[in-house]
Amino acid sequence: MVKTIAIFNNKGGVGKTTYMYHVAHLLAERGLSVLMVDGDSQCNLTSYSLSDAAIRKAWSAEGNSIYRGIELVARGMGDIRQRAPSPVASAKGKLYIIPGDLRLSDFEDLLGDTWSAARGGNEPAIRAQSAIHRYIKWAAAKVNADLVLLDLGPNLGALNRAILATADYFITPVAPDLFSIQGTENLGNKLVAWRKEWDQCNVSWTDPELSIPRGRPSYLGYVVQQHNVRSNAAGMTVGWQIYGNDLEQAILENIIEKLAPIGQVIKWDDEGYRLGQIPNLHSLVPYSMDAKKPIFYCGSSDGLRGAHLSKAKEAAVHFEEIVDTLQAISA
Repeated sequence: MVKTIAIFNNKGGVGKTTYMYHVAHLLAERGLSVLMVDGDSQCNLTSYSLSDAAIRKAWSAEGNSIYRGIELVARGMGDIRQRAPSPVASAKGKLYIIPGDLRLSDFEDLLGDTWSAARGGNEPAIRAQSAIHRYIKWAAAKVNADLVLLDLGPNLGALNRAILATADYFITPVAPDLFSIQGTENLGNKLVAWRKEWDQCNVSWTDPELSIPRGRPSYLGYVVQQHNVRSNAAGMTVGWQIYGNDLEQAILENIIEKLAPIGQVIKWDDEGYRLGQIPNLHSLVPYSMDAKKPIFYCGSSDGLRGAHLSKAKEAAVHFEEIVDTLQAISA
């Protein structure tokens, strides 16, 4: 059965899109069929994955962007469209994307307006709240996906509530800084509230012909991103190491201890929740974005020279720990 994993943090600027893009390519290279979903109206994942021509086509009237998939629901004119995801040209395997769309933010107003009615079992409201879930579910089946990766925007709004609800698991990319620590404070409380409200939707809606999200994503853990490397035991500068240590306690108190009582935390054998540690890859990222391929697929033809070439080739090792984890989950 296909597993769906959200990459989510209400704190922006932690490199979540770059992280997910690279992980998805490595999973596809290992033989998995992977579907990426750009649920962030800023469309950074789409810009990274597709050419400008492909993006314009996805946004057209006959396009396959996430908005085009749910457009008739958003406009109150019908239900989801069945439009197949786009293949990602840079992949060395089966990797697809549901392209993002700037207009997706317009759908958020409808999701906010219909939330109360959906919890009471109102069918038009339930159809609106479940539209993205149902489109993703159809698209995943269309490409025979083994794993679906959801890229969400950095907020706790109605759109993310609808997208996160379709996930089986979620991961929080974080940076070892004060802002990421503060960002965990209301995340756990909001997820607990969303769980209660989605439970109301599921109790109120009893028609099995219309699939709605369970709204119970389980926490897998966190990935420390963009730390500056140093040759010490922690592998990062002293200042960043301080915040890195504080992060673990903040995540324990603000996310794990709040979600564990309602069964939304995966219990690892080592009881640790740091899934990986990605260093600051500095100027390699712009080369990667310009080439529309992962850092570890970039070479001299993409403008890399000298030390950049060797660092690019070695970059895949930073992602292997989390890739191993996700591959095991998808099995």
